Amino acid sequence: MCLSHIDVSLSFFPSFSFPSTLWISMEKYPQAFDLTEQRYVAVKIHQLNKNWRDEKKENYHKHACREYRIHKELDHPRIVKLYDYFSLDTDSFCTVLEYCEGNDLDFYLKQHKLMSEKEARSIIMQIVNALKYLNEIKPPIIHYDLKPGNILLVNGTACGEIKITDFGLSKIMDDDSYNSVDGMELTSQGAGTYWYLPPECFVVGKEPPKISNKVDVWSVGVIFYQCLYGRKPFGHNQSQQDILQENTILKATEVQFPPKPVVTPEAKAFIRRCLAYRKEDRIDVQQLACDPYLLPHIRKSVSTSSPAGAAIASTSGVSNNSSSN
Repeated sequence: MCLSHIDVSLSFFPSFSFPSTLWISMEKYPQAFDLTEQRYVAVKIHQLNKNWRDEKKENYHKHACREYRIHKELDHPRIVKLYDYFSLDTDSFCTVLEYCEGNDLDFYLKQHKLMSEKEARSIIMQIVNALKYLNEIKPPIIHYDLKPGNILLVNGTACGEIKITDFGLSKIMDDDSYNSVDGMELTSQGAGTYWYLPPECFVVGKEPPKISNKVDVWSVGVIFYQCLYGRKPFGHNQSQQDILQENTILKATEVQFPPKPVVTPEAKAFIRRCLAYRKEDRIDVQQLACDPYLLPHIRKSVSTSSPAGAAIASTSGVSNNSSSN
């Protein structure tokens, strides 16, 4: 990882007080109180590799600022809010994020291994709602790094609200780079978390591979499978290097389901739709949001005011003010 957390003089933050620390995505963030807005925030301090040439640092800053400008404009109850970002010096910068208690889904799965289908479906419904929002804004956004470590469980349990974080690898589907037929070129091939990326991200050729929001759909299928079975569907015991060297994902033509625990045929069919090997055969985000596996539970959840159901029932999700069970 090119970034690391550093100690920094509090003189950089005249508007904040720092009472304690906060854990998000298994990384330690200083927790601060914003004296201007009167709210707790999470402050993440990043340091660039000091051995980088000035040109590389400048390019990284340019890329980071672009991504943070995008994230700052996002406004959805299932997405961690980015309040601000700024440089500290030539080698470090800071992001100020929405304060979230609890742990991430990765931490939960390491503690509990798996969860019930009802709990897993609730989490997936909320993730899908956020993805629907990301694909309805202009320009649309591919998250590209959906994984348990980037899914925050607000109250630390599997039956409450979730928030998606970390847009560092996100892709903007603007008119210059994206078309509805071919998608967009993957310009950062090799980045990301390989267990959660689809086969098209690993294709090597004269031209960069083409991707679309179906990358995030594949990630949803992997996350759902992992929540239900306590293991990843492809490359579970492999390192990222082994996955790349052995072409594990390129060979992942069909998902296999263990006999235990018992999972409904409808859930398995949903996973197969998400993990269709050819992207042409895979559902997209809009189809995912209307998937028959989710829709009956959405209607039922709305009638009982479930946070997950209320969230996904909202067309854009921006005005959703649902609360935890």
